[in-house]
Amino acid sequence: MSEHHHHHDEANHLASTDTSRLRTVLIIVLAIMVAEVIGGILSNSLALLGDAGHMLVDALALGLAMFAITIAKRPATLTRTFGYHRVEIMAALANGVTLVVLALWIFYEAYQRFLEPPTIQTPLMLLVATIGLIANLIGMLLLRRASHEQLNVKAAFWHIMGDTISSVGVIIGAIIISVTGWYVADPIIAVFIGGIILVGATQIVRESADILLEAVPKHVQIDEVVGKIKAIPGVEDVHDIHIWTITSQIHALSAHLLITDQKVSQSSEIMAAVNQDLAEHFNITHTTLQLECEKCAVCPTGFICDISRLARLI
Repeated sequence: MSEHHHHHDEANHLASTDTSRLRTVLIIVLAIMVAEVIGGILSNSLALLGDAGHMLVDALALGLAMFAITIAKRPATLTRTFGYHRVEIMAALANGVTLVVLALWIFYEAYQRFLEPPTIQTPLMLLVATIGLIANLIGMLLLRRASHEQLNVKAAFWHIMGDTISSVGVIIGAIIISVTGWYVADPIIAVFIGGIILVGATQIVRESADILLEAVPKHVQIDEVVGKIKAIPGVEDVHDIHIWTITSQIHALSAHLLITDQKVSQSSEIMAAVNQDLAEHFNITHTTLQLECEKCAVCPTGFICDISRLARLI
């Protein structure tokens, strides 16, 4: 059996995400949230208040992202041998669930406004929404790169993305109302905002759940992995294979390899080749490989290998 451990080094690499950017975005979000709450109350705009509520959830999401990145830096212990990588996924799942709740609240409030559209002060609504749009665009630029590497930051990025779209929607709604006096445009825009939020939330919850359930990563096909391993000279078969994600960009594999009867040094070469191919072609960098043979040179009767096969059957 061979264990190829690189998850701690990769955790340090992933944790190198610039937390100062998250902190900067958090400050921007809090400032705009306060402005939108005041503006939404004064202008009586549900769309603006909904955007402010989304900003509040954004602030929580960014705070969770910063917390998760900090915790993930902690080394593995005797009781947590994989360290604290899954904190990131738990934070992402929490963010996704809060987004779903927020979307449902917006739908409910929009329904109430469809029944009785209120008068809205569009100039103030337009001004605050424009400021919010500019701030959200800055936040997206700051988080865009990190969102491709970490699911937790991706969740925070989606919050900001939803806010950006929300701000555009509020601006469009303010223009429509000011030109036509059609106040129903406000809850319509709010429903649109809620729909965008719900789409992003569903994706984040699904991805988080897949990781927590240790599903095979989307970019990996089991048949391709098995074929690649079996193509390595000396490997006759692969079985009992498991592939899962520990946290964003850290994928693991465990498998039993049936190899030809050979020296230990040659077996080490096979394991090195397997690990190299898995890392290069599938981004799998944490492996646990158990080598087996039908008849080992050290056990002419095959007793040890037979016991191994019997254990698997049990």
